[in-house]
Amino acid sequence: MTRPTAAVLVLEDGTRYEGDAYGAVGTTLGEVVFSTGMTGYQETLTDPSYAGQIVVETAPHIGNTGVNAEDMESRRIWTAGFAVRDASRVVSNWRAEGSLDDALADAGVVGIRSIDTRAITRRIRSEGAMRGGVFSGEAAGLEPEEQLRRVREQEPMAGRNLSSVVSTDAAYVEPATSERIGSVAIIDLGIKRATVHALAARGFDVHVVPATTTIDELRALAPTAVFYSNGPGDPEASAAHVELLQSVLRDGTPFFGICFGNQLLGRALGFGTYKLPFGHRGINQPVRDQATGRIEITAQNHGFAVDAPIGEVVDTPAGFGRAEVSYVGLNDQVVEGLRCLDIPAFSVQFHPEAAAGPHDSADIFDRFRDMVLEHRRTTDAPEGAAEENA
Repeated sequence: MTRPTAAVLVLEDGTRYEGDAYGAVGTTLGEVVFSTGMTGYQETLTDPSYAGQIVVETAPHIGNTGVNAEDMESRRIWTAGFAVRDASRVVSNWRAEGSLDDALADAGVVGIRSIDTRAITRRIRSEGAMRGGVFSGEAAGLEPEEQLRRVREQEPMAGRNLSSVVSTDAAYVEPATSERIGSVAIIDLGIKRATVHALAARGFDVHVVPATTTIDELRALAPTAVFYSNGPGDPEASAAHVELLQSVLRDGTPFFGICFGNQLLGRALGFGTYKLPFGHRGINQPVRDQATGRIEITAQNHGFAVDAPIGEVVDTPAGFGRAEVSYVGLNDQVVEGLRCLDIPAFSVQFHPEAAAGPHDSADIFDRFRDMVLEHRRTTDAPEGAAEENA
């Protein structure tokens, strides 16, 4: 029997977890975070919001359903590393087109298996997300002091702007798949395919544009609405996207944002953002709709949050009228959504497009469509000369 290749996960506090190599062999560095989803590991791996992070899966058995092209949320695997307890030895699913182990190796993603992921999770919950590294093969034999030095010398997640890393290089369009009502321009900060499909299904021609798009380029598209996607990094490091969004809001164009888009709307309105101790990641996160009191189980993936007052209507510091917190996280009372009352704009921190589920919040895309239609009715605004002449 072939002996497994050794691997070790090292945290910046010096804690070490020894296991076996999984996926590619070598060295990888990143912020170590945990995800509590029982399913959907392929959606996690291909979500651009995980760029720069080593994901620890709290579910003990990973890989049994393999991987397939249909469940890819983007063009590639984005996680910096992957850590699991029990990697499935076989693939058993009629939709599988390959194994997770091979997919990780082909993507060059260094992983580790056969470690106590529960212990890692408990440590992160008590100490907070930390920089870390996975060292396998020859790298596993490096002196512990050298491994720890490399971990501690890497750049922290706070202050990082990763939008340019994950964004599309060129604009593309997905036509509406139901009765067309207009167009939406998506600023791709790490978009997931499920979001594009959800908007197209609501009657929008979806224009996905690079993160470097300027306000003049955006106006030239004459979109009916603008959307900011999810994505990785620190919202404090995205001043250009905040300024772009403020111009969109001043133009009166309807706006919707998800996850990173929620944080950037918060900053555009004049609120602050801050780094959470260990973030929210998984498909079992409860939130409360402040307007109805309804509890929804949501999918989330974020390490930063908006600092805005909960339970009251406030004048936005940046002068965009009144706003309120629309959703609150029930685990720790974190802001999970914002709603503007005097301009057509709102956002949510969670993922209503979650392909792996849950789907409690899927109707938020309907709310966006309704907001756009209501704005058109009240302003009697045409879709735009650029569209009419297209």
